[in-house]
Amino acid sequence: MSDPVLVVGGAGFIGSHLVDALLARGERVRVLDNLLEQAHPTGTARWLSKDAELVVGDMRDRAVVDRVLDGVAVVFHQAGMVGNGQSMYDVRRYTDVNAVGTATLIEAMLARRAQFRRFVVASSMVVYGDGAYRCEEHGVLDRALRPRERLDLRKWEPVCSLCSREVVPAATHEEHALRPTSTYGISKLAQEQLALVLGRAHGLPTIALRYLNTYGSRQAMQNPYTGVAAIIAARLLNARAPVIFEDGRQLRDFTHVSDVVGANLAAADAPESALYFPFNVGTGKSVRIVDVARAIATELGVDIAPTLTGEYREGDIRHCYADVSRAQALLGWSARVPFAEGVVELASWASGERPEDLTERAHAELRAKNMIR
Repeated sequence: MSDPVLVVGGAGFIGSHLVDALLARGERVRVLDNLLEQAHPTGTARWLSKDAELVVGDMRDRAVVDRVLDGVAVVFHQAGMVGNGQSMYDVRRYTDVNAVGTATLIEAMLARRAQFRRFVVASSMVVYGDGAYRCEEHGVLDRALRPRERLDLRKWEPVCSLCSREVVPAATHEEHALRPTSTYGISKLAQEQLALVLGRAHGLPTIALRYLNTYGSRQAMQNPYTGVAAIIAARLLNARAPVIFEDGRQLRDFTHVSDVVGANLAAADAPESALYFPFNVGTGKSVRIVDVARAIATELGVDIAPTLTGEYREGDIRHCYADVSRAQALLGWSARVPFAEGVVELASWASGERPEDLTERAHAELRAKNMIR
């Protein structure tokens, strides 16, 4: 019998899809998940295949981690707290779960280093903060600025840090400066760097995947702090207008969950030349948030236009889409699902759900803490 593969956070949105793909390849799969209520409102592993072995526990618990690592050669780390907004006030918990949890997992792996063939870690675009921008005079910038004074005047586009002219978005490469704008981003950067730095130092074969905006079936629709496509769908299914900050023209790189799973499998099988690098996992194409809302409404058959608040939320960025050339070259991976196709899958699944819409409650919490202006 083959050694089991471990998926930490395997009962969640991306993790459960990854488990399905691993099982389809004939792997034995073990899952560690704490079934956090915010992601699992039923308190159960609703989407996890019965063919996987589930251990309910926390990755900060060394004894539990030691137990689930027994016999494992490949570890996929998909666990963590997600969402910019909530992280701006729930600071300690985000840092504890994402950074300390990852440190606990890595320490346990290093104690039996020779056992592992590959460690694949889920990182995120949030490690960049804002994406890359191009200035007409100064070219692609190391840094663009969104000063508070401009935001208060509802001038949303960033400006060049050298000449203060407005700049335009460019594809963000993995070597772009890392300047996270939220506690979530800081904790994900810590998670990624712990894995890559310690992996290299100890010879633990590690790859980090920086997910862009993952969407698709099984997304946590009742979590009002993360997954903009799911939040929009939840609003529409409750006959309410999606609420979009700023002017709705923010650009994001929406990547279907099946492509994210494909990137994980490619990372697990990648040659040594790919080790100890971070990789963007995106399509390389951008979609405006307001157009995402309109597309989901169309696919759900709902005639409700989004509400553009003209406000901004602390921790948010303006634009980010990926340069995916490194993943193509070193992992042999490219996204296959265009947004126009992926949104059909999302809407088909979402139409059978009856999520509670908690958006207004979340926004009230953020307003009370002056995180929405």
